[in-house]
Amino acid sequence: MIARRLAPRLKPHVAIAALAPLALALAACGDTEGEAGTPSGEPIAQVAAPAGQSWVDTAAVTPEGGYVVGNPDAPLKLVEYASHTCSHCATFSQEASGPMEEYLATGRVSYEIRNQIHDAIDLTMAMLVRCGSPESFHPLASQVWANFDQVISTVQGNGAALEQATQAPPAQRYQAIAEASGLLDFFAERGISRDQAMQCLSDPAAADRIVENSTTQSDELGVTGTPTFFLNGSKIDGTNWASVEAALQQAGAR
Repeated sequence: MIARRLAPRLKPHVAIAALAPLALALAACGDTEGEAGTPSGEPIAQVAAPAGQSWVDTAAVTPEGGYVVGNPDAPLKLVEYASHTCSHCATFSQEASGPMEEYLATGRVSYEIRNQIHDAIDLTMAMLVRCGSPESFHPLASQVWANFDQVISTVQGNGAALEQATQAPPAQRYQAIAEASGLLDFFAERGISRDQAMQCLSDPAAADRIVENSTTQSDELGVTGTPTFFLNGSKIDGTNWASVEAALQQAGAR
């Protein structure tokens, strides 16, 4: 599939309104071309986590609105721009989940996910994976991608209800989308209760921030599709785990 280029930058409330008709335009992702070369360096020594802790379980929200896991002072900082409705992002997550933990455990690498929003379903999912603690963001995102076919099949099977949900007022829109798409049940099975989810989805200001970050950062960094990866600020040439691991290795994670 071809990566969708973003529309001209919009104010958050306008951007959200523009997303509503795109509720069924899933899989707005594809293989993107890299630009800058990756860093290179000597092998980096492991960094021990504080006693009784593990870097794999260390998580925080970043100033850019992303969610980072791993050593916050890791010398190698991997950032992924991702979409929850992107099949290529799902493939990457499925391939990378095991080996990524091994890199995180060394303290050499941190891994941050930032959302590039493609449609109203994508935005609803982005709100739901943020509904728990910072530590739950990556596991919940991984669950969406691990069950990608099931999630998207359920979404696509409720087209009429979804179309109606996108017309709801902002304060109820994302609740209605989550209900119509089966996402409330999906996340309830993974620790986010319906009441908790409904509360998270009732905040238009939170949706505004996610869309604003997506639009601003995509403009500034030239992110035209998902997944797109940066290592220490340099764009990685490639979108699969093999390309990302090669960049990590070249940069000293070996």
